[in-house]
Amino acid sequence: MPDREYYVSPTPQMASIRQKYQAHIAAVLELAGVKNGLERAAPIFELETHMAQVHWTRVASEQIEAGNNHWSRPQFDAQAPGLNWQRFFAAAGLATQRDFVVWQPSALIGLSKLTATESLEVWKDYLRFHAVEDAAPYLPKKFVDENFAFYGRVLYGTPQLRPRWKRAVSAADFRPWAMRSASSMCSAIFRRRKKCAPRPWCAICWRAFSARIDGLEWMAPQTKAIAKEKLAALKIGVGYPDHWRSYAGMKVIRGDALGNFQRAELYEYRRNLAKFGRPVDRSEWVMNAQLVNAVNLPAMNAINFPAAVLQPPFFRSETSPSPWTMEPSAPPSVMRSAHSFDDQGALFDAHGRLNNWWQPDDFAHFRASGARLAAQFDGYRPFADLAVNGKQTLSENIADVAGLNAAYDAYRLSAKGGEPIEAAGFNGDQLFFLSFGQSWREKTARAGAAR
Repeated sequence: MPDREYYVSPTPQMASIRQKYQAHIAAVLELAGVKNGLERAAPIFELETHMAQVHWTRVASEQIEAGNNHWSRPQFDAQAPGLNWQRFFAAAGLATQRDFVVWQPSALIGLSKLTATESLEVWKDYLRFHAVEDAAPYLPKKFVDENFAFYGRVLYGTPQLRPRWKRAVSAADFRPWAMRSASSMCSAIFRRRKKCAPRPWCAICWRAFSARIDGLEWMAPQTKAIAKEKLAALKIGVGYPDHWRSYAGMKVIRGDALGNFQRAELYEYRRNLAKFGRPVDRSEWVMNAQLVNAVNLPAMNAINFPAAVLQPPFFRSETSPSPWTMEPSAPPSVMRSAHSFDDQGALFDAHGRLNNWWQPDDFAHFRASGARLAAQFDGYRPFADLAVNGKQTLSENIADVAGLNAAYDAYRLSAKGGEPIEAAGFNGDQLFFLSFGQSWREKTARAGAAR
């Protein structure tokens, strides 16, 4: 299931989901021709529960420093006995790799111990189940329906499975008309981008963010200087990558959906393995141009803005039709760059290295401010029985608050001293915040709720 809390939370809702998940495991096994699926489902669920218990909580996983654990190859045998690590690394294509970063050492140790306490047959059933589960979207309809019945209806409250053609488009993640639109939009973006000096992204946005750093009364000059160095080095990818990725050697066979999926996964895995020993390519993208999203990459000190997100309601420009305003809303570059200085991104330097570059007093002040913001969000309840976990959402909250403030400054700078255009009975400032609010609108259903 999605998170360890689904296995360990004592709430009635989670207990109900656990029962339905065990029934789902049994159904998948039986669809796959495994006998006594109901009897074999319980041990699989128990094994997964033990696996969840040794993992860290989501809040603990957010602590970047706690994940900075370097193990040499021999340390795995000494500190996490139970698995045949030599065979494991060889099968993973990592036989020659000598050093690793272990994100959750206690979880790795705990998982290795489970090899001695759980029977071999249970492990085999666990692997059978997940092999079928992972392949379900590419298998016959009965597997698709069962997969949706649990993950769609039970977990997310989705009332109906999307039509097959829409699922096929999503799986392929390619739409010619969308790519034509994105390419056209990106051409305009790049024409404007060439005018942005002295940075490869909007000079106004950079000025606004830089000015906010200068205006921090609590931050020492030494910390400000390094913060601005990091800001200046931030690599912004707009629209699509400078160099398209080659898929030479990737075999696609018409009519073999499952095989294509498996070959694509293996191809991507091997592509990433080939990066070992090479310099980090900061121009590499981790998203497709047609994806409505954006990402901050702290280890590369880089940000990607796919073409699809550079349109209303996430981005407005003089060429973007809008019932509200002709002015840009919160510039995506400012909003996303704020993640470079949130509670996690702030621990990486201008070169993407995990390195605390803050003066001690400044960092203590920053952490204390973050704690107050986390406490504020702890008080928000989207549902009567569910409160926001402020520590878990702190990274996004810091970036949103700081990014929106910097974006507003950039918006006012863009007015060049004049008042922005009014529209629909709202002044420019009101339209700015309305646009920001509109960009996050969504419609969702709570699992089990009446629809």
